Amino acid sequence: MPTLKGPRRVFGATGAAGMSAPGNNRVLVAFDPGIAGAVAFHTVETSHLLTAEDLPVVAGQVDAVSLADRLSEMKPVAAFVERVGAMPKQGVSSTFKFGQANGVLIGVLAALHVPVHFITPIIWKKHYGLDADKEKSRLKALQLFPASAALFAKKKDHNKTEASLLAKFGAGLLREGKV
Repeated sequence: MPTLKGPRRVFGATGAAGMSAPGNNRVLVAFDPGIAGAVAFHTVETSHLLTAEDLPVVAGQVDAVSLADRLSEMKPVAAFVERVGAMPKQGVSSTFKFGQANGVLIGVLAALHVPVHFITPIIWKKHYGLDADKEKSRLKALQLFPASAALFAKKKDHNKTEASLLAKFGAGLLREGKV
């Protein structure tokens, strides 16, 4: 069996490890996919952001075991994954790595029997009046989640902001029975 080289990032270190939804609130999870992607956990009924975290990565790949452990801990009732495709002028290697990371997310969710809903960026971003500008997404997340501002403090936190906004959008869809 090959050994994985490289530092192991502790998943949940940037958020509230072990946090669960208060009361009878259901939890959902949302992903901004990719190696540099992020995950956000959000309550359905109270529309409360629990945490947003970078995806766990080991040796340049999404760590499926750590991801499965975190999902098992949070027990989401649904997942929302941003539906994305290859980008023009993106190299073959980058496209493959991105697709592999996305496949790991989908595979782990399927193995844990978490229903997955794919949402294109144009749909959820239009809901918030956003475009492709990552900084605008970060500022919107700071506005909508002031208690979680530390999660979005740096410009490089744009993946966490987008996962969080998608999670809030998904919570609304679940509450309204649209998915």
